[in-house]
Amino acid sequence: MNKIISYNVNGIRAAINKGFAQWLEQENPDVICIQETKAQPEQIDSHLFSGLGYNCYCYSAQKKGYSGVAILSKQVPDNVVYGIKTPKYDNEGRVIRVDFGDISIFSAYFPSGTAGGIRQDYKMEWLFDFQNYLNEFRKKRPNFIVSGDFNICRLWIDIHNPEKQQKTSGFLPEEREWFQNFIDDGYIDSFRKFNNAPHNYSWWSYRAGSRAKNKGWRIDYHIITNSLEDKIHAAYILHEVKHSDHCPVVVELDF
Repeated sequence: MNKIISYNVNGIRAAINKGFAQWLEQENPDVICIQETKAQPEQIDSHLFSGLGYNCYCYSAQKKGYSGVAILSKQVPDNVVYGIKTPKYDNEGRVIRVDFGDISIFSAYFPSGTAGGIRQDYKMEWLFDFQNYLNEFRKKRPNFIVSGDFNICRLWIDIHNPEKQQKTSGFLPEEREWFQNFIDDGYIDSFRKFNNAPHNYSWWSYRAGSRAKNKGWRIDYHIITNSLEDKIHAAYILHEVKHSDHCPVVVELDF
């Protein structure tokens, strides 16, 4: 069994200062996909992770202190791919991929559209471009997992107070429509395969005691090609882990 975690750490250095490495050693995943490292490769303490038995692969944004993704894996991958060969996204360090045999794992940090205007337009362009990228990729390597912060609540039950949030980036009708079309392309929302209950979130605002009141959003996912459905054994959210405004999400697969 392989345990894969996705975690938007909201700054890897800040998370390490809050005990991230000790938690990682205890949780002991086979692979952890990290988003929003907010660090250049030389600012990420790979020796810390190698001491815990992990190989560390990082892809940072050109802009310092912004975005960035990483994958830590116990097994050395057969292949590591940085970016998706599209400069306007790769400049922001949004995707890294590792391959193990015939399985690929992406760590992806989808854009936020909360600034509105140009950034919301960029987010919508990204959604369709990344989906097209994956559809092409799937022709060559049909078995993969997209782990990361999608910055979208997929379902009505994935957000606190959905009635009032429909004009909020991350829960816009066009974003949810995109997500459903993406799932319909042949993907599985692994958490919802096992749990259809509301009030299961992975991100909470730092304002107004949102986390203590569990007024959150589920925006972190392991989305898996349906060819791997019979390999998925469990998926869950580690609500109690607090190194970030997000918490880790887990999937367990047999591959």
